[in-house]
Amino acid sequence: MTKTIDIKGTVVDDETAAFYSFFGIPSASPSAVAQILNNGDYDDDVEVNVASNGGDVFAASEIFTLLKSNNANVTVNIQGLAASAASVIAMAGDTVKISPTAQIMIHQAASYGSSGVGGNKDDLANEIADLSHEIDVLDGIDKSIASAYEFKTGMPQGDLLNMMAQETWIGAQEAVDKGFADEIMFVNEKQAAFSNATANIVPKSAVNKLLNLLNKSEKTAKLENEVKNSQPTSDLKQSKLAILLGKTKEK
Repeated sequence: MTKTIDIKGTVVDDETAAFYSFFGIPSASPSAVAQILNNGDYDDDVEVNVASNGGDVFAASEIFTLLKSNNANVTVNIQGLAASAASVIAMAGDTVKISPTAQIMIHQAASYGSSGVGGNKDDLANEIADLSHEIDVLDGIDKSIASAYEFKTGMPQGDLLNMMAQETWIGAQEAVDKGFADEIMFVNEKQAAFSNATANIVPKSAVNKLLNLLNKSEKTAKLENEVKNSQPTSDLKQSKLAILLGKTKEK
């Protein structure tokens, strides 16, 4: 059995997830991920579908840790945009697959506090001290984010921090080349998969298998019908046998 986890909408902490849920807004939270992981067998395979603009860094870190510490094999499918915090979660996959049309976006962490600059020199001095502290905090967060990318790609952290500082967008092929993803998703060996839905789509390999079976069944039925029609009837067989034995009746 495979456990499926959707990282769709905003990545939020558990308390904020309740707010999102109340208004029917899509989100991904640590508790929601943990609930799925805790259902079923401990070593069931896990499939994570990612299409998210990101969100809370620490919530993403918690989800990343939950996935990495799980005993199961984790496959991540980047279906659309894996940006910011969502890109951190994507790095938790033992295998990371990316759609040919998908993107990964990495950038520096940001703070959305309500502090403003104003007041006398003492107020400004305090404000500067607070801002300096906040810069140090953000610097530490950036390094922790880069560690997740480093863990997956093997790239030097300095290079990753530079990419984050420039807000780097990474397409499918580049993601594979740099190690952010392991492969580009295909429905079969020759045809690329393009998905814009959260629901699972029957893979072309399964469709082809069914069509081949149906075609084989039709050919078998046709052959049996031809053989049946080619067989002489009972009366005709008796008549031919009588001719061969010279036992035809004269009228």
